[in-house]
Amino acid sequence: MLCAVYKTRRKEGMYLYLPNKDKFDDVPEVLMNTFGKPQFVMLLAVKKHEKVAGIESETLQKALSEEGYYLQMPAQMEDWLADHRMNLGLSKKAEE
Repeated sequence: MLCAVYKTRRKEGMYLYLPNKDKFDDVPEVLMNTFGKPQFVMLLAVKKHEKVAGIESETLQKALSEEGYYLQMPAQMEDWLADHRMNLGLSKKAEE
């Protein structure tokens, strides 16, 4: 199974996977409005990989066949300042 991968300029790390290139019919309008103009990244053979960008291949294939798309959200950013404060023996936040 091939899928088309798109990124957005609006949010780093957000990707939209579609079973067919440039066919956005199954993607809800509100999601497309939030996502903005999709930028094509690549075609990907999903079945050749156990995981695709951290997504289980089976999960991705199921979403593509049942929903018609898969939205990958960016990973949560770590709070480096809180980690640094903890390493210094301080509380995570200055107000604590």
